[in-house]
Amino acid sequence: MAIAIGACIGSFLNVVVYRVPAGLSILHPPSRCPHCLRQLAPRDNIPVIGWFLIKGKCRYCKTPVSWRYPAIEALTAFLFWCVAAYFGTSLSILILCFYAAFLSWLLALALIDIDTQTLPNSLTQSGLIIGLIYQVSLAATESSGASNAAGISNLLLVGSIGAFVGIWLLDIMRIAGRFFLHKEAMGGGDPKLAAMIGMWLGWQNVLLAIMIASAIGTVVGAIAIVTKNLDKQQKIPFGPFLALGAAISLFYGNTIISNYLAWFGIV
Repeated sequence: MAIAIGACIGSFLNVVVYRVPAGLSILHPPSRCPHCLRQLAPRDNIPVIGWFLIKGKCRYCKTPVSWRYPAIEALTAFLFWCVAAYFGTSLSILILCFYAAFLSWLLALALIDIDTQTLPNSLTQSGLIIGLIYQVSLAATESSGASNAAGISNLLLVGSIGAFVGIWLLDIMRIAGRFFLHKEAMGGGDPKLAAMIGMWLGWQNVLLAIMIASAIGTVVGAIAIVTKNLDKQQKIPFGPFLALGAAISLFYGNTIISNYLAWFGIV
């Protein structure tokens, strides 16, 4: 079930990734070929399978359809399966749905950043609001009676501090990069994405996500430069690395942090 739902959401993410940066409605018109503008038949919209049915070409004008469409649908299905497999026995369906939504937001933002080197405010801001609702829902499922209000307040505080830490840390990194490198080292949307991540995961995990993103981004950038696939002056979008760091922190953040603290004898 999780795989099927994830594939369908992945199909919708393809629409979001294409239309949001272009300023188009994600609801109207229905899915259509971007070349001949013919509306797609229902059978063409079957996630993953539909692409193979049309043999990777528009049924009407025969224009090639990118392999990325079924790949995103398959990746989203995999992410939904990971949520169900990893958290399924310990969390409520509601919280599982929130986690799946969080990963969907991250995937959409990462892909848009790869395509356009932008992180649309409409997605980072809506993701932050959904994160706020998630914190309230998490408190409601974990608390009852008189402790409910206190639980909601505590988790809202955790999320708010996480958002504050995320946006300010990335802003500091952005300003420092501009000062030392004499150019923009980071886009203006990255701190907003970090704030969204912080609202969902809290301050400790957003710090972990940023460290993971920085480490992976540095390694990838160095490899790309050494292999001459990237010019030293060429910008690399940081959003995908932030999204990857956040996904890792969602699944393994608490374990990593606990082991780290235990290593230094702090806990």
